[in-house]
Amino acid sequence: MAVTMPFDAGSTLLAEVTAAVETAGITLRDRYTRQARGVSLDEIVAEIHANDDAVLAVLREPLLRARQGSQWAQDELAGGALPPGEWWVVDPAEGNINHVHGMDEWAVTATLVRDNRPVLTVVHLPLTGDTYTAVAGRGAHLNGRPLKVSAKTDPGAALIGTGQARPGEDERTFRRIGDSVTAMLVNGLVVRVSVPATMQLIHVAAGRMDAFWQFSDVRSGLVAGALLVSEAGGTVTDLAGEAWNTGSRDFLAAAPGLHAAVLKILSPIA
Repeated sequence: MAVTMPFDAGSTLLAEVTAAVETAGITLRDRYTRQARGVSLDEIVAEIHANDDAVLAVLREPLLRARQGSQWAQDELAGGALPPGEWWVVDPAEGNINHVHGMDEWAVTATLVRDNRPVLTVVHLPLTGDTYTAVAGRGAHLNGRPLKVSAKTDPGAALIGTGQARPGEDERTFRRIGDSVTAMLVNGLVVRVSVPATMQLIHVAAGRMDAFWQFSDVRSGLVAGALLVSEAGGTVTDLAGEAWNTGSRDFLAAAPGLHAAVLKILSPIA
């Protein structure tokens, strides 16, 4: 993924989006408990929807107001290319399944996508207060400090991650996940398999992890991390090595010194 020209948005838009996402994060934090909520599948799904509804109630309108003419991508689990123009791709509770099970790995994300490429993103972690931001052509930051991806070049020294994009993927996708994890366990140092994607991709952008791949086109889990990693100096492609966009079938984000080696391991499985 490459954006050759800086996104023509001033600091005002980023500040407005950051304020909206951080305010929404308060709502999600207030709904959090250290105890799992829900026993049956229906109860868990109800908790997930309640989180989404509560956050969207305070997040949607400020984002649409901040960027006049922008549109809203409704289904957070949807994939594939969007129509031309500017779209907000938002996950009101990225890692919602973790939130309702009393775990820590969840966030609020909002990404502006222009013609199927992310151009501005904010990822806020309410439990820590950390906010990751990126604007195309202007770098990636954590709480205002620049981010930089790992300098590693040896897959054998790499901490690499993947995960399941959504419940109910087809069996072929599950088998590819299993085969790819095995291949990376053989060739890498440590492989993390967890959700959500964004929480792993912020680690890649910050140089704490070295690569992340996923067999999925779920936009909301990838757009924020794709922009953060690329703006932090990483390489973002599909598993054929082509530039990634929201229409791509699969995803790889890696430190530039590792990308080719990881792609060589994974591309036969993809």
